[in-house]
Amino acid sequence: MQAPPLYRTFPSFLAEHLEGKVQKIALNAGFTCPNRDGSKGRGGCTYCNNQTFNPSYGLINQTITEQMEDGIRFFARKYPTMKYLAYFQAYTNTYASVDQCISLYEEALAVPGVVGLVIGTRPDCLPEPLLDYLEALATRVFVLVELGLESTLDKTLIRINRQHDHACSAEALHRLTSRGLLSGAHLILGLPGETPEDMLHHADVLSQLPLDTIKLHQLQVIKGTVLAKQIADDPSIIHPFTPDTYVELLVGFLERLRPDIAVERFVSQSPPDLLISPDWGLKNYAFTHKVEQRLRSTGSHQGRLYAVRLKS
Repeated sequence: MQAPPLYRTFPSFLAEHLEGKVQKIALNAGFTCPNRDGSKGRGGCTYCNNQTFNPSYGLINQTITEQMEDGIRFFARKYPTMKYLAYFQAYTNTYASVDQCISLYEEALAVPGVVGLVIGTRPDCLPEPLLDYLEALATRVFVLVELGLESTLDKTLIRINRQHDHACSAEALHRLTSRGLLSGAHLILGLPGETPEDMLHHADVLSQLPLDTIKLHQLQVIKGTVLAKQIADDPSIIHPFTPDTYVELLVGFLERLRPDIAVERFVSQSPPDLLISPDWGLKNYAFTHKVEQRLRSTGSHQGRLYAVRLKS
């Protein structure tokens, strides 16, 4: 009897929708955020410093076309036949007029070799006219809308100044699904006030939502953020992880996660000059290997406990 896969990977998810090798090109399109410009709040989320999103290729003062072309040159040296997804990453990439958003998306799609879009945004920034456009667009190219949920606990969302609640997140995912759009979620593990059991429970909650992909990463304390000051004043507000204890948390999370949800990543790496903690000294691929080793050594896999609960 063949053993089940350890977890559903993001490349396997992409392979179901696109042919050949595909790479995301991260873009900064100059968007802002309703939690920064005063329409909902000011100062942004307590952990946020968007300088951590800048890739090693492209410059933020370049046009979308120039950023895409720089990114393609960066990757094409090694993979000349690669296809590309334009990844609108920094800030809230649906937070502008619908016409402006469409113009930027179409500019990216016009670059040779680009086969689709990944759009990072907030669950409270999905106007119906833009969803009309994305629904139609998804009939001709790949479209994935990635929502920053960060937590499923309202008490945490209030504490980090997120300016939306979990009900908003759930509603947004249902709205995307009703349009036939692929949806992703971003979740931070280790936010202030959350216990390991709270973090594991996120997997239970998200498994009940119409979700295609998920990005996980450890809480990173970044210079110049409100969170950095809060932790300097009171380090006890966060649960400290070592690489090994974080791996254990991830294994428990995967066991409770619905098995068809593709996991894009487990950790994130902020630039060393911005990062305060944790500095684990591990590349993403090395951390992924540790998670896979732990799953294999324990005979576990994504959805193991989710399947048990369905049967009970």
